[in-house]
Amino acid sequence: MPRLPFFYGWIVLACICLAGFARQGPAVATLSVFVVPMTDAFGWSRTEMAGAVSLGGVLAAFVSPLIGPVLDRRGARLILCLAVLGTGLATMALSLVQSLLSFYLLFVFARMIWAGPYDLGLYGALNNWFVARRARATSIATLAQMSGLVALPIIAQLAMQDGGWRHGWVAIGTTALAVGFLPVWLFLVRRPEDVGLVPDRITAGAGPTVVEPRFTRAAAMRTQAFWLLSLYTVLVFPVQAGVSLHQAPHLIENGLSPIAAATVISFFSAMSAVASFGVGFLPRRWPLRYVMSLAAVLLGTGTLGLIGVGSIETSYLFAGLFGLGIGGVMTLLPMAWADYFGRESYGAIRGVALSLQVIAQAAGPIASGVLRDASGNYTGSLILFGSLAALAAVAALLARRPHLTP
Repeated sequence: MPRLPFFYGWIVLACICLAGFARQGPAVATLSVFVVPMTDAFGWSRTEMAGAVSLGGVLAAFVSPLIGPVLDRRGARLILCLAVLGTGLATMALSLVQSLLSFYLLFVFARMIWAGPYDLGLYGALNNWFVARRARATSIATLAQMSGLVALPIIAQLAMQDGGWRHGWVAIGTTALAVGFLPVWLFLVRRPEDVGLVPDRITAGAGPTVVEPRFTRAAAMRTQAFWLLSLYTVLVFPVQAGVSLHQAPHLIENGLSPIAAATVISFFSAMSAVASFGVGFLPRRWPLRYVMSLAAVLLGTGTLGLIGVGSIETSYLFAGLFGLGIGGVMTLLPMAWADYFGRESYGAIRGVALSLQVIAQAAGPIASGVLRDASGNYTGSLILFGSLAALAAVAALLARRPHLTP
């Protein structure tokens, strides 16, 4: 391994990017383009469909704390391989559903994988290999995930035009398997130390390394920063999931065509990718809490702006602001957990926090669906989500980097 003319971590990062692209099969933005045709076909309510997203998140909340310590001991290769297989096969099988029960069994399983094992595996592998270059590597990995959000709704929509929503699910599952499985199985390595390297460098003798914090899970949970980051998480992720899932139905109800709504979703995903990539070029000396607060402000502004959209131009504008906020949140939070608490117990610490995150993600779609079914529109849920984003901006400002005391 040391004889390679480049740092092997870049190969690991490429594997992470491909797995991250494949991850987006059961993402709420992808499911959003299926909401109208599937509810029309079966007569389901929006709340019933949103319930599958929420239940998958609740199950992920139970499994994530168990997976985290395994990730610290064994690495991400097996976790990510199983995640890609599970996502691909489950989304392909969704093309065969005939009832709400079969939809729940398959989508809840796929969503559980999306919310728990995928998140831990992707960022656990990345943070093991990158410390000084963590911001740049995280931005590239999140950019790849956002690229999946751009591409997969369009892939699904194009397949649906030729053969209906069942063909859309086949296209999603096939793409996930084709892109994500083999690279991870063949090339992912647990930690640089396993092959005589250190993070960011070719060999252990290449020079001084960045000093990392080394918190255990118990020590991290005794800090104010852990709970403020958790509060930020609990506030922003209902917004991310609730708006993303119901964005296409909201736009269609406001007069856009289904294909126009799909392009708006892809545009917000593209802007998420822009934000994700841009974060990698921010000076590392800037406190992450300030940038996290800005991301929450953009998220809230875009959410509230979506209330009155009536044209494709205003839809692009506010969906774009929403996307910039999402890209910032999705990139900055994994960085914050690793920068604040180190990589030694990242899986165990992040596993606890991820339980809170996926429960928050579960609450967003169901709240939005209930409010829409009760009122006939999405105005109430968008006001709620805009308010949560504002509170998250305040929580981020208070989340200072902790200091490990003896």
